[in-house]
Amino acid sequence: MPDDQRPQRVRTTSGWLARLGFADPDEAATLLEECELRSTAVVERVAQGADPDLALRRLCEIAGAFASRAGTGEHLVTHLEADPELLTRLVAVLGGSHALGEFLVLHPEAVLDLRASTMPVEPRDQAAFERVLGDVTDRDSLRVAYRRQLLQIAARDLTRRSSYETTAAELSDLAGATLATALRLAREEVDDSETARLAVIAMGKCGGRELNYVSDVDVVFVHAAADGADEQKATRVATRLASTLIRICGEHTREGTIWEVDANLRPEGKDGPLVRTLPSHVAYYERWASTWEFQALLKARPVAGDAELGREYVEALAPMVWDAATRPNFVADTRAMRRRVIDNIPAPQLDRELKLGPGGLRDVEFAVQLLQLVHGRTDERLRVRSTTEALRALVDGGYVARTDGASMTEAYTFLRMFEHRIQLDGLRRTHLVPSDDETLRMIGRTLAYRTDPARNLLKDWQAQRREVLRLHQKLFFRPLLDAVAAMPSDALHLTPEAAQARLEALGYADPRAALTHLRALTSGMRRSAAIQRQLMPAMLAWFAESPNPDGGLLAFRKVSESLGGTHWYLRKLRDEGSGAEQLAKMLAGSAYVTDLIQRAPESVAMLGDDNELEPRTYDRIVTETRSAARRHDDPAEATRTVRRVRRRELSRIAMSDVLGRVDVVEVGHALSDLTTATLEAALDIATRAVEQQRGTSLPTRVAVVLMGRLGGREMGYGSDADVMFVHDPLPGADESAASQAATAVATELRRLLGTAGPDPALEVDADLRPEGRSGPLVRTLASYRAYYARWSMVWEAQALLRAAPVVGDPELCAAFRALIDPLRWPGEGISQADVQEVRRIKARVDAERLPRGADPATHLKLGRGGIADVEWTVQLLQMQHAHAVEGLRTTETLPALHAAAEADLIGSEDAAVLGDAWRLVSRIRNAYVLLRNRAGASLPENANDRAGVAWLLGGGIDGGEQMVDDYLRTTRRARQVVERVFWG
Repeated sequence: MPDDQRPQRVRTTSGWLARLGFADPDEAATLLEECELRSTAVVERVAQGADPDLALRRLCEIAGAFASRAGTGEHLVTHLEADPELLTRLVAVLGGSHALGEFLVLHPEAVLDLRASTMPVEPRDQAAFERVLGDVTDRDSLRVAYRRQLLQIAARDLTRRSSYETTAAELSDLAGATLATALRLAREEVDDSETARLAVIAMGKCGGRELNYVSDVDVVFVHAAADGADEQKATRVATRLASTLIRICGEHTREGTIWEVDANLRPEGKDGPLVRTLPSHVAYYERWASTWEFQALLKARPVAGDAELGREYVEALAPMVWDAATRPNFVADTRAMRRRVIDNIPAPQLDRELKLGPGGLRDVEFAVQLLQLVHGRTDERLRVRSTTEALRALVDGGYVARTDGASMTEAYTFLRMFEHRIQLDGLRRTHLVPSDDETLRMIGRTLAYRTDPARNLLKDWQAQRREVLRLHQKLFFRPLLDAVAAMPSDALHLTPEAAQARLEALGYADPRAALTHLRALTSGMRRSAAIQRQLMPAMLAWFAESPNPDGGLLAFRKVSESLGGTHWYLRKLRDEGSGAEQLAKMLAGSAYVTDLIQRAPESVAMLGDDNELEPRTYDRIVTETRSAARRHDDPAEATRTVRRVRRRELSRIAMSDVLGRVDVVEVGHALSDLTTATLEAALDIATRAVEQQRGTSLPTRVAVVLMGRLGGREMGYGSDADVMFVHDPLPGADESAASQAATAVATELRRLLGTAGPDPALEVDADLRPEGRSGPLVRTLASYRAYYARWSMVWEAQALLRAAPVVGDPELCAAFRALIDPLRWPGEGISQADVQEVRRIKARVDAERLPRGADPATHLKLGRGGIADVEWTVQLLQMQHAHAVEGLRTTETLPALHAAAEADLIGSEDAAVLGDAWRLVSRIRNAYVLLRNRAGASLPENANDRAGVAWLLGGGIDGGEQMVDDYLRTTRRARQVVERVFWG
């Protein structure tokens, strides 16, 4: 076509190229004219590349260079049209890498390395690469040969013919072959090279066969004198060989560079000698090495030089690597090192750091390596070098959940492929995500993003970062790691006899039975057994720190056998070490909690979660219990639902108590609120049941008056629910029928809650009602009014100090409160005669109710300075002064005591002494129930019980005698205050 028709032809071609997807179709059309590229098939294939404009530009440059280099006018298109696979590979490389395109312009003959007949069918190992590099004779030819092999690896990668793992392994093996070739060239340059044996040990990603496209290759050199050679001379020669190898790989020539060889991971880093003998290496690691240096050795692999010497190096240091986790502060040091890496990232780069930033590659690698080093002491399956292999081994061994392992592997693979593509573009060592859309678009297309590739690539990157960060926090900071790492290595490899001896030394009273439980938990090939093998070293140590290691281990076996098949149980203990430690503390320290857990093992799920261990409010519990109960027409089933809620909440409160998360006042409030909510729901159920039996609604309103410790919101674990029942017949109702109905409701309520069953019973005690057991179970409001008006004694008014009418009909509760307030808080206070009567009754209680043989110095309730002394003193002040001091009008002991001190009715120091005594004795009472699952009347006499109570009080397992001393001192001081304030 004449030249004056060329613009028209270019315009026509531009339209076609625009439709194909070229960003600058005019320039592309001009290029096609200039390089006389007439093949429609070639152009259409170029258009499918990651960057069509770049690929076309490079293709034209290469075609010109190819024809010139061939010297025959041979056109590259001839080869491309004849070999579709060559065309596909070349377009993928040219569209995904500026640098490789520039290399092909300089060495166009290398294009033919991508032909179907030339490309290797299978991935190559180091030996195969060494054969290819065998003809290399100088540094420039090594660079060209290296690039040609890199070209083939990239072509397979960019056409998605090889996985990330295969690509990384090939890059690592090519690096190993390059090091071997560089060492061969160095030996040709260095005089007397035969006098030194030298092994090159790959570290880092090269050692793990997971190398990047562009990365420093970390190495360590180990040498020895050849047979008969002088050792000092051999050292000098080995140093020159290592230095020359480093220069061969890293220096710039007209053919560019390969990569830097970094030997700074050697002992003493830059300050240490470049080469060392094997004994020198061993001596350094035995004496001086830091934690991070053993972590680096995890990937050590001989890749070049003297193979036997390299193998000896790895074998000599491997035992130290796999014992590194026992070093003091190993886990903490590893975590601190990761934090330092993040802290050293410049702020402007932090959000673009693909490798070092939060949620980056290092988060995966550090988590995996920490798990390997901690658990690899006993499980040789974990002693692998690559991150993805290690993840598979950790999943197979039960150290990481399958879903977590799959998510982390997916995220790590994504990040590594993203990193590869970033580096491949310019063959530059970088880990920063590009900020320009054009580059991101190109990279996204190489990763198969076709729709809005830049935006979707960044979106997926952020999602994977978040997932990596989540899993890193979960695995890297797993509390169980600290406990397992702290176990001596010899404790993990014991004969049965040695295991029994160690269990006995840990404090197990029956080591033979303990060993039987261990075997039952850990034997076999089940995944649950594998996880138990991880857990048991830490669990045994935690049990041993508690009062009853044998009971804890037995209970753990029972719970595990109940829950071992559930998907969450062992995973929770493994992944949330705080939950495992807390469970050990419960099972070995509290028979009360153990009983609750064994009744419903799913309550273990609350452990390790601060929110779950927070006692629930009254409103939340009563709403749940009422709602749950109303879903069942059958009263028995409705009650079972309420009792299940109560059992769960008892577990929550007791667990929090054992863990020291709640004080004795909070425990009293929580237990009282739970009991109140239970009574509220049970009253609804009993009312419905009686109405069903009667076939009509109740002819009366019913309320429950809380009394005693329940009314004072000071319940302990061993407390019954002290109550009085009151009813008020509806207008026009028959009073006898109303009383019968109310009594039926009260009786049914007590039966439903007190019947034995899978959940703990609640004894509802109505003995504090007027006339006690001799009086009617339920009275009308009018009957109470008449009784108190005629018969009420001062002790009954004192009992009403704890009365809290809060359950049942609100109006009736308010009316009952209005009735009793003048009785318990009389307008002018009680008379002096009543004061004397209170003192007389207290003296009689002290003399007659203290059990025969009980020590007055140690009886928790009735002993000197005990619960009764403090409460009677406070109650006397209430009856005397509540009419004038509003703060005394409370059912709770400590608030009343504080109010008395504020009103100067008692000295602040005396009030503090009484408060301290009340708290301590109440805590001991609760602790004994937690420990033995039964109430204790006196300070424990048994040494084991004292130790257990002291442990629950936070005094340590050896704190029993100190606890007794504290008790005697505190109650003695309280008794002195009682003598002055109560007895006058």
